[in-house]
Amino acid sequence: MKCVICKKGNTKLGKTTVTLDREGSTLVFKDVPASVCTNCGEAYVDGAITARLLDSAETAVRSGIQVEIRQYSAA
Repeated sequence: MKCVICKKGNTKLGKTTVTLDREGSTLVFKDVPASVCTNCGEAYVDGAITARLLDSAETAVRSGIQVEIRQYSAA
C-alpha cells in the first residue's frame, strides 16, 4: 500500500513499537506486527491487533499499572 503520510513510500510487513497512554497508565508494546513505510517509517497496525492492544490497555488501567513494557504476543 502507498504511505498516506509521505505519499512516496510503499509499505512492507515489519514490526513496530506502540505506546498507549490511558488514564495515567503508559504501556509500551514492542515487536507489534505492522505494515511499515519503506520511505518514512510510518507504521500501520491492523485493526484486530489494535483491538487486542486496546483491550490490554484497558486491563492495565483497571489493575492500576502506571508504566509497563511488554513484548507483543499473538496468543
